Amino acid sequence: MADNVEVMIVEDDATVRAVVTDYLRGRGYQVTEFADGRTAQETLRTATPDVLVLDRMLPGVSGDELCRHVRSAAPQTSIIMLTALGTADERIDGLEHGADDYIAKPFVLRELQLRIEAMVRRSRRPHLFSAPFTVGPFRVHPAQRTIWLNSTEMTLTAREYELFLYLLQNPDRTLSRDDIMREVWGWSFGETSTVTVHVRRLREKIEPEPRFPRYLLTEWGRGYRFTVEGIA
Repeated sequence: MADNVEVMIVEDDATVRAVVTDYLRGRGYQVTEFADGRTAQETLRTATPDVLVLDRMLPGVSGDELCRHVRSAAPQTSIIMLTALGTADERIDGLEHGADDYIAKPFVLRELQLRIEAMVRRSRRPHLFSAPFTVGPFRVHPAQRTIWLNSTEMTLTAREYELFLYLLQNPDRTLSRDDIMREVWGWSFGETSTVTVHVRRLREKIEPEPRFPRYLLTEWGRGYRFTVEGIA
């Protein structure tokens, strides 16, 4: 799994940065490391790592600002925030800036590796059905990993694409947050707030009025349901 996987670490704590870098390199990952957000941002103008592991509290350019920059410039790059800001509100806030996953310090190195593996595996896996298909106003091109709304290609992060693809493949079926976490993130456990935030972000891209969704509906106490026709 680690072959040809590029990971960028942006962490101002020299000890944490060295431990994570040595651990991942020892398992075959190609790792670049940076101690501040500004230098990392300059490098990201030409570099496109598979996974960005990012502290939120950085000198120069903050992790939140860097996350937003990457989301705009390279939406397919997977982002894991690795930070001491670990409350539920801080986690949700970090995800709102565009992170795909969030790990609070102190953390277990093996867990970080497994989350990186899950992200790369999901983004690189071949789809069983490569032929384009249409669901309502949405046209999916699995081979290109693109989804079109009418005649416009949508700008989706890797995780947003996987989430929307899963919903489109299961129309009119209620999917629990645990179902989504397992199928989209590759985890059988985890903070379901990650799913909640990604659903909110996806609604902002597919709904005419995200506060009153027509397509991606909440089934209270059960999960989410994508309805093909939309509700009036």
